[in-house]
Amino acid sequence: MRLAFRRSVRIAALFSGGKDSTYAAYVAVQRGWELTHLLSVIPEDRDSMLFHVPNLSMTALLAQAMHLPLLTEAAKAGEAGELDALRRIFHRIDADGVVVGAIASDYQHDRVNRIAEELGLRVFAPLWRHDAHRLLRDYLVSGFEIVFSSVSAEGLDASWLGRRWDKETIDDLLRLERSRGIHPCGEGGEYETLVLDAPLFHQRLEVLRAESEWKGTAGVWRVLEARLVPKDGIPTVAAPGARSEGPG
Repeated sequence: MRLAFRRSVRIAALFSGGKDSTYAAYVAVQRGWELTHLLSVIPEDRDSMLFHVPNLSMTALLAQAMHLPLLTEAAKAGEAGELDALRRIFHRIDADGVVVGAIASDYQHDRVNRIAEELGLRVFAPLWRHDAHRLLRDYLVSGFEIVFSSVSAEGLDASWLGRRWDKETIDDLLRLERSRGIHPCGEGGEYETLVLDAPLFHQRLEVLRAESEWKGTAGVWRVLEARLVPKDGIPTVAAPGARSEGPG
């Protein structure tokens, strides 16, 4: 959907706590738009093709770190159930549009746009079709602290679970793109992530306890206990109109 937003546009962000949805929200705020809400859909299907699954329980803490209200909706298994949940959560917002973190998934992009169009909402996808190699570095340069929360692709073994994002990580992902054909940003479902800190955060997420589970050729790094802790210095970017949800 073509966008012609004014600077005072009010948007909500479809948010999973992963790198792409968090970075998309960051880009929107950088453009001067007012981020009003975070929206998280909790799928029943652990293999959902539409929504991020691992560590969605962390979105409440991350929303608190960003001083933004969080809306959630549970989604029944299957495409119809997931689209219905998306429709319900979009109905609950008073905004001009929704920002999403889609990069290359036509499946996700098409379905989110279809539901938004039904409801008269615009979709802002700032990462759509961007160069994946550049995005890998943009996350790091922008000060994102990222860990891998699941892996499911040849070449990604159990050592990646809970691994921190750094220059070596980027080099390894690019090597696996060349040798195994994975999408470097994980758009083929090769991996998912959790953001522990970012410029929009007023506090950072500290993981106190986590467990790794490996089955066959895939694994999940599940956060069992976490808290918000103070950051060094003042956040470089604050969401316009944000309100505090209380201390962490």
